[in-house]
Amino acid sequence: MVTLADVARHAGVSASTVSYVLSGKRSISAPTRERIQRSIDALGYRPHAGARALASSRTGILALMMPLRTGLYVPVMMEIAMAVTTTARAHGYDVLLLTGEEGPEAVRRVEGSAVADGMIVMDVELDDPRLPDLRAAERPAVLIGLPADTADITGLDCVDLDFTAAGARCVDHLADLGHRRIAVLGEPPAIYERGTGYAARTLAGLREAAVRRGVGLLHRPVEGTYAAVAAAVTRVFEERPGTTGLVVQNEAAVEPLLALLRHQGRAVPEDVSVVAVCPDQVALHASVPLTAVSVPARDMGRRAVERLVARLAGEAPRGTELLAPLLTARAGSGPAPRTAPRTHPEDRRGHGGR
Repeated sequence: MVTLADVARHAGVSASTVSYVLSGKRSISAPTRERIQRSIDALGYRPHAGARALASSRTGILALMMPLRTGLYVPVMMEIAMAVTTTARAHGYDVLLLTGEEGPEAVRRVEGSAVADGMIVMDVELDDPRLPDLRAAERPAVLIGLPADTADITGLDCVDLDFTAAGARCVDHLADLGHRRIAVLGEPPAIYERGTGYAARTLAGLREAAVRRGVGLLHRPVEGTYAAVAAAVTRVFEERPGTTGLVVQNEAAVEPLLALLRHQGRAVPEDVSVVAVCPDQVALHASVPLTAVSVPARDMGRRAVERLVARLAGEAPRGTELLAPLLTARAGSGPAPRTAPRTHPEDRRGHGGR
């Protein structure tokens, strides 16, 4: 059985240094900590959980506050959760799942009961009620998301996609192709009403870029059903018949939208270009492979855990890390048609009510 002393000899450090890395009681330089972690991995060392908890007042558990709300795309949430779980296990931690609906009470319970060593918080709102408790907690926290006021995250780490830049990137792509009228099929209304950060920031980026590029922009929140998408798209083409570009930030609406456009006889991308903000698998597996800004769910989950583990090892907060958006052009987008799309009979009749 591999012991702590074996790890120390392999890494060329003292046993106490290995102990400090495992317990987080003292700050150890990053190169030394990485060398010890390589020795742990190479030797297959597994510290006894009970002994480690007694010696360090650590539980070996990270709490993940994951949203279970209507309107959110569950596969993305699960992809982040899986990345958090697998990365945590690679660092010797287990994960305790908490539901986002518990709000500040869940934060206070984790802090008061010492059930976990730190927290990863998803579904961050612009004015998130959990932030005061997270800032006051002794245990470190990492947000996957960004509130409106950066002063609210003093002492916390944040990891997220730069959704403002993602929205702007979609508009710039369509504007570069000659599209002058763009409509946005956004998240369900409840997402905006709740002040969910990623949706609000994407919309801000879309609007900023539209003004900068002199492009007309129409935003319609929409549920992901065929009837809701049909009603929203019908209204868009009635109000802006010259619309030639659609941006979708609602994974559930992608296939209903493409089915509706086929039914109306609108070819993608010859009549209408479609760009999405979504995971790659949604864009690639759509009936028309879509140009898209990828949502790097796994990368965000992995980085959040690595930030939290570093904090537990004694590192100071590193602040906010926004991942640059990557847009991949596919068959869903092309040059704007030279003439405005014709009015289809379905536009006059409507679908699913208005």
